[in-house]
Amino acid sequence: MAHSENIEHQTPNTPLKLTIGHLYPDLLNLYGDRGNIISLKKRCEWRGITTEIKEFQLNDDIDFNSLDIVFLGGGSDREQLLVCNRLKEIKEAFSCYVENGGVVAAICGGYQLLGHYYKLKNETIEGLSILDIYTEMGDSRLIGNVIIECDLLKQPFKVAGFENHGGRTYINGHQPLGTVKYGYGNNGTDGLEGVLYKNVIGTYLHGPLLPKNPALTDFILSKALEKAYPDTFVSLEALDDTVEDAARHYIVNRFSDI
Repeated sequence: MAHSENIEHQTPNTPLKLTIGHLYPDLLNLYGDRGNIISLKKRCEWRGITTEIKEFQLNDDIDFNSLDIVFLGGGSDREQLLVCNRLKEIKEAFSCYVENGGVVAAICGGYQLLGHYYKLKNETIEGLSILDIYTEMGDSRLIGNVIIECDLLKQPFKVAGFENHGGRTYINGHQPLGTVKYGYGNNGTDGLEGVLYKNVIGTYLHGPLLPKNPALTDFILSKALEKAYPDTFVSLEALDDTVEDAARHYIVNRFSDI
């Protein structure tokens, strides 16, 4: 069965369904971010949980109340500007979704958009201010493999990913997703990576992130199921993650020794 880092026990014998909103996949899909959607879907299917994936294009209306998970991927500065201009029009609805415990996974550019702003050399992209964070462009890009240690479950566990970002993000008083063991993280100086706020996870880790890290995927799914089925959901059925864990442990051990 799954290793101790995974969420154990079983789901109750009631039909479960999650609706996942993938925002602007045509614009925000760097470095295989769509693989995160596939990972969420497959880990539900393997447990008999039905999933519906709703893809939203730039001008589509979004009913956040109908979504159990919202996913924002990474994009270029130009694409971020297009997306942010649209998101500002629905900022109130998105913010209400977050404050009411809605689950959000935001990667790289999507992560930056949740803050106050992203200051470029010649312009500033105004963010949604859903999170009390901000981003400023650095003199160089922060690129490479990343290993972080998270404390989301019963015991700390390591997460492997890949980063490639020019922005330096500062999370003020927010809780980080994890501490950097290898790589740069949010800004390359404070040793922190990502952010946690209510049921929002923001991170620079690509890879794609979730197929590499099943425990993190299950954490997101559990939060969504807890909100969708507060009276009946207990916990996720464990899966056999032997192959996934072997790949992740290889990456973690390889770079932990450097």
